[in-house]
Amino acid sequence: MSMDPWNLAASLATGFAAGLHSATWGMFKDAPHEGFSWPTYLRSPVLSALLAGLLGGFLDLDLSRSAPLALLFGVTYGLERALVEVYKTFLREEDQTKYAIPMQLSFRGRPVESRGLRLALGALYVAGGGIVLLALHGLEARGPALPRVLVALVAGSAGGWISAFGGAWKDAPVEGFSILKFFRSPLIAFLYGLLLTSLTGSYVLIFLGSIGYTVATIETYKTFFFPNEDRGKWTGKVPRFPELLRTRYRFVPLYVLLWVGILGVAISALMASPR
Repeated sequence: MSMDPWNLAASLATGFAAGLHSATWGMFKDAPHEGFSWPTYLRSPVLSALLAGLLGGFLDLDLSRSAPLALLFGVTYGLERALVEVYKTFLREEDQTKYAIPMQLSFRGRPVESRGLRLALGALYVAGGGIVLLALHGLEARGPALPRVLVALVAGSAGGWISAFGGAWKDAPVEGFSILKFFRSPLIAFLYGLLLTSLTGSYVLIFLGSIGYTVATIETYKTFFFPNEDRGKWTGKVPRFPELLRTRYRFVPLYVLLWVGILGVAISALMASPR
């Protein structure tokens, strides 16, 4: 579907902001170990801008209003993070010995070496995600009308459960199982789902938006509230670029500004919502 210039520009800008948000917390935790480069830093913003441009046209959103902007930000964030995780887990070929916890698909903490097996399991994983989306769409279209709390519980928390089980599969063999950590994502995704039911009736968009805002919140907490703690995959690893432990803080004002913008748009959207 064609878009007017304003909607296209707003879509691209919203997507770029979503990608810039995820790129900044990613850089902050990874740069001391992997170094910093502008092409790597701008990869997520560019991908997210393209995704948001496509989504804005496909969904026919009126981005002159705050509610569609807040929705597009969360949905783009969730979709971009899902694509990146699929790539890192199933497709990327990388030396896993540099990590304390493998980022590639692993079993009991050991990376799966067979590329063919990873690709096959990745295809099943993506197909499973597609089935979830189709099931949510079918429930919305043909199921009974559900109260907002149940919509948030079903559609909103679903992505949180996927994240919880995936995180436990990857991290628990190395770090041990934490019941509080396991239930954190589903609970936060449910709360965001409850808020998103005020902005849209689409179960699929509530699902994707809840994932996006949940990842943004949890990663902000883990990265910036405990900046000197080793993140799971870097536990026990000595930073190879220690100078970036200091210079990475130059990006904090940008990150704060992004959050101020996100919260401002979201609060405006919720206040204007009739739902």
